[in-house]
Amino acid sequence: MSEIKKVVLAYSGGLDTSVILKWIKKTYNCEVITFTADLGQEEELDGLEEKALKTGASKVYIEDLREEFVRDFVFPMFRAKAIYEGRYLLGTSIARPLIAKRLVEIAKKEGAQAIAHGATGKGNDQVRFELTVMALAPEIKTIAPWREWNLNSRKALITFAKENGIPIPVSKEKPYSCDRNLLHISFEGGELEDPWQEAGEGTYLLTVPPEKAPDSPEIITLGFEKGNPISLNGENLSPATLLKRLNILGGKHGVGRIDMVENRFVGIKSRGVYETPGGTIIYIAHQDLEGICLDRELLHLRDSLIPRYAEMVYNGFWYSPEREALQEFMDKAQERVTGEVRLKLYKGGVYPLGRRSPFSLYQSDLATFEEDEVYNHKDAAGFIRLQGLRFLGAKKNA
Repeated sequence: MSEIKKVVLAYSGGLDTSVILKWIKKTYNCEVITFTADLGQEEELDGLEEKALKTGASKVYIEDLREEFVRDFVFPMFRAKAIYEGRYLLGTSIARPLIAKRLVEIAKKEGAQAIAHGATGKGNDQVRFELTVMALAPEIKTIAPWREWNLNSRKALITFAKENGIPIPVSKEKPYSCDRNLLHISFEGGELEDPWQEAGEGTYLLTVPPEKAPDSPEIITLGFEKGNPISLNGENLSPATLLKRLNILGGKHGVGRIDMVENRFVGIKSRGVYETPGGTIIYIAHQDLEGICLDRELLHLRDSLIPRYAEMVYNGFWYSPEREALQEFMDKAQERVTGEVRLKLYKGGVYPLGRRSPFSLYQSDLATFEEDEVYNHKDAAGFIRLQGLRFLGAKKNA
């Protein structure tokens, strides 16, 4: 402890991180600098600096990282078509390496010996934060209060806050643990801890229920360049602006709701409700465009690597050499994934209606059911015989 004179804390201004701020100052007798990243969580940032300083912070960083988040983290992940356990689009997972990167950069700038986070000892975030720090600056220590203190309940946190003059929100606490950014919002806790019980209305914020979505579909066109979405209905937009627009459209039509039980890295099964409206639209459109742009063997090889890539993101290995090397392959595969996809949004669904690309591999004269002059149907007989040769040997030896 005596070696730690200055700490940079990932700070939200909520009860947990406010208590952590004061607890670190008292326990380590050191200076605490707070860092808050605006990733599009739409939480009120007004008054956050004042609250942090009043709680004991010596300096406050509040940074708008929305464009960097979407451009350098979300889009590379989407170029890899990453999805965890077939359903989760990794909204929380992909935000952590950026937050941790900035914690490290600020710590170096300020001469801090440690960073601190509010992740519990049960979850994935502790791993994501700390692996990032180890990869980028192994000399910097990490303080994880939930693994050190004896404040193991909300009641204990409130008592500590009252004893130390930390303001406590007067509004009724929601029963959920939430994480929000431009890609998604997640809900855990409350009735969700019973996997048989239906999620309550409070677990959905970004999307309307599909049955209450408009009765008329909405048609949109999404443009891509080298695997990245770049335009909506012909209008070029920045990464963050595009994702925000798609969130509004998807939310209006009830797109992007997922209720699932997943496997945490630490070995615990956890139920979560996720809303990813804009991300779901991008994912489906991108997949559809790849159908005409990617060679069959390249597509199949890439798809075989998706589970491994997604695990790297989910488990916190964003800055690992294997993820970075695999990203090179994923990006190489996306060089010709350029074009447009026309989509219908309707009652919770995203339905591709058409796709076109200057690099399309689709050949109508080969695919047609009408008469053509480029394909000899008789050739298929020899092809099938060659494919079945191994069956003949197996049958003979049976």
